[in-house]
Amino acid sequence: MKKSLKKGVLIVLEGIDGAGKSTQAELLAKRLRQEGYPVARFREPTRGKWGKLIKKKALEPDSLTPTEELDLFVKDRRENVRRNLRPALRAKKIVILDRYYFSTMAYQGAKGMDPGLVRRINEKFAPLADLVFILDLGARRGLARIAGRKSRDRLFERERYLGRVRAIFRSLKGRAFTQVDASRPAADVFDLISIRVLSYLKKLSA
Repeated sequence: MKKSLKKGVLIVLEGIDGAGKSTQAELLAKRLRQEGYPVARFREPTRGKWGKLIKKKALEPDSLTPTEELDLFVKDRRENVRRNLRPALRAKKIVILDRYYFSTMAYQGAKGMDPGLVRRINEKFAPLADLVFILDLGARRGLARIAGRKSRDRLFERERYLGRVRAIFRSLKGRAFTQVDASRPAADVFDLISIRVLSYLKKLSA
């Protein structure tokens, strides 16, 4: 049975590399579709022009200054907002987003930028998230999980750096935020996320 909502809903999954964001995004999208909700799933960086450039530069450590890198992320996000996020939200869909500007805050912040400034720049044009799940995992454990990946960004895999990234993620608080222990089995993490999401959506059912 198809269900409709009073408004579009933006759900964001965040955390360091290896925290399980993509797995949880896939599980959540599947569950919500089974429940009859209209779902759109996206990720950042995107597969667009700017997203591809970000991924290319990520393989060349120190090829960009933090400011230059931030500029690329903002360009990629503006395009994602215009082409994907706002149209889906206007259509009253549930948008599941694997990474958002909170990742930019954490990763650029760990390089010395002011996370608050990064947030203000992005919130001038990016829709605010309704629910944000921070999948919290230790840096060493995250690195162990992604050790088998073929393409790896050396900078992102430095344990000390990821430790600073994690600390910024853990500092994010507010009504929309839920900190989740991502060291637990994926099924347990999903149970927590799905309960929170379904409870929220129940209040918005048209």
